[in-house]
Amino acid sequence: MHVALMTLLNRMDSAVFDGTSVIRWGAPVPSFGDLSSSLVATVGLNPSNREFVDLAGHELRDTYRRFHTLGSLGLDAWSDADTRHLQLILRSCRTYFHNNPYDRWFKKLDQIVCGTAFSFYGDLYPACHLDLIPYATTTKWMDLEQREKTALLDATADALGLLLRDSPVRVVILNGKTVVQQFQYIAGTVLDQKEMPDWSLPRESGRDINGFAYVGSVHQLAGVRLNRDILVLGYNHNIQSSFGVTTEAIRAIRDWVAAQTDGVLR
Repeated sequence: MHVALMTLLNRMDSAVFDGTSVIRWGAPVPSFGDLSSSLVATVGLNPSNREFVDLAGHELRDTYRRFHTLGSLGLDAWSDADTRHLQLILRSCRTYFHNNPYDRWFKKLDQIVCGTAFSFYGDLYPACHLDLIPYATTTKWMDLEQREKTALLDATADALGLLLRDSPVRVVILNGKTVVQQFQYIAGTVLDQKEMPDWSLPRESGRDINGFAYVGSVHQLAGVRLNRDILVLGYNHNIQSSFGVTTEAIRAIRDWVAAQTDGVLR
C-alpha cells in the first residue's frame, strides 16, 4: 500500500492535474476502510468533496476531519511527505468507518454489500470502498465537463489496479451504470449484461427504469497484473439517487450479489 500511495501522492504535485477540479490540498484516498483485510470492495467514481469540506466549503477539522490534508500534516507540498505521513494517511483510510464516515452515502451502499456477509462497519468481515479516481474534486462528477472526466480517467487509469494488486480482494461491486461504463473503459473489457425484471423502478409516467446486472472477471487493469482473477459484479441503478431506488430493488440486488458470491468468499 505504501508504494501505491506514494505513486498517487507524486501525481498531486505534477502538471497532470493542472486545470482540473481536483482538491490538491487534500490527500488522495486509496480506500475507505481497511483494504489490507477486505475480501469485498465496492467501487465508485471518485471521493466526494464532502470528505474534505463542510457545506460552506470550509476544511473539515478536529473530530469532523475524515482524511488528511497538507495543513493537517504540516506539509507545504506532497513531495515533502515521508514514511510517517504515509502511515497517517493510510491509518485515516483504515479507520474511516470507525470515526466520522459519510453515512448518508455509505449506509445505503452497505445494504447491498451485506448480501456477502461482509460490511463496511464490520470488524470480523470488513468490506472497503475504492474509487476509479482516488482524488476528490470540488465539483461533483456529473457536473464536470467531459474533457475533464476523460483527462482524470486517463491520468489515473492504473490506480485501481495498483491498489487491488496488493490487496486480498476477491470481489468488486460496481456501484451504478456510470461506474460500470468507466470500469470497462480502463479494464478494456465488456462485462456480461442481463436485464433483471425484479430490479425495475416504477415511475408515475409509466416509463419504468429497467434494471440490469453485470458480471465478469478481470486479472489486469490498465496494464497492471493482479496475479489472480477478481470477480466483478455491477448494477445500473444509482443506489444513492435522490430520485429513489425502492427497498424491493435494493433487496433484490443484495440477494443477487449473495448468490453470485456464494462459494467465492468461503
